[in-house]
Amino acid sequence: MERDLFREALLGVMERKRHWAWSGFTSGVVPRARLHHHLEQEYATYVRDFPVLLGRAYVQCPIAAVRRELAENLYEEETGGLVAGRPHPELFLEYPAGLGMDLRRFEHVELIAGARAYREWLDEATQARGWEVAAAVTTLFLEGTQHERGELDERAPRRPTPPLAEHPLVRHYGLPLERLALTKAHRAVEGEHRAAAWRVLLSYVDAERRRPVVEAMERTLGRWLLYRDDVARVCGLERGDDGRPRLRARTGESPR
Repeated sequence: MERDLFREALLGVMERKRHWAWSGFTSGVVPRARLHHHLEQEYATYVRDFPVLLGRAYVQCPIAAVRRELAENLYEEETGGLVAGRPHPELFLEYPAGLGMDLRRFEHVELIAGARAYREWLDEATQARGWEVAAAVTTLFLEGTQHERGELDERAPRRPTPPLAEHPLVRHYGLPLERLALTKAHRAVEGEHRAAAWRVLLSYVDAERRRPVVEAMERTLGRWLLYRDDVARVCGLERGDDGRPRLRARTGESPR
């Protein structure tokens, strides 16, 4: 696969990293009493262990220049030593803590079916498919957004950065601004992390390895969409006839 085709294929995957239910979370449609399901599943599926997933790419890679890129990312995620001052998974817990949730729930999260399948694939992708797939899945898919083209082309829209006071958890659920430490850290480092991810993938993945990387990214997207379907369900959302999320008429059923 030629480099330009590889780039476009990766961008094509990332531009489909959007889910019909997301506006239900960003506009306050999800009931406050069910929001914990979303945070718990995100934390246990990949946030808590993101440094481990990223580390798997690092230890498999034989290219020193790539390892240096991955090591800087890993160091910040695991320790916060460059920007955040605390490990990023620990900072994530500021969200539920600021919303008054019981943090003991986050110690033993039971993954719902879609989350379990997604995490099983993340483990396979980062352990058994080579460093190239592991790097793509972690640094591009997990850390990236549908606005990746804006990281490569100044004419394309970049990832939005609205004022912190407009953060959905602040605006709709009353999260105190001081609990947005992770959001602030991401804004401080993500520009370089995005650039590093694209440098690694476009400069160091050999031509014969590009197609397997794209195939793995497609599979990751598919598993992610099914995972987000399940999260929407347990949070009480369904897809309306207009394609937008709405609350189910009955939300009293067990979320498991």
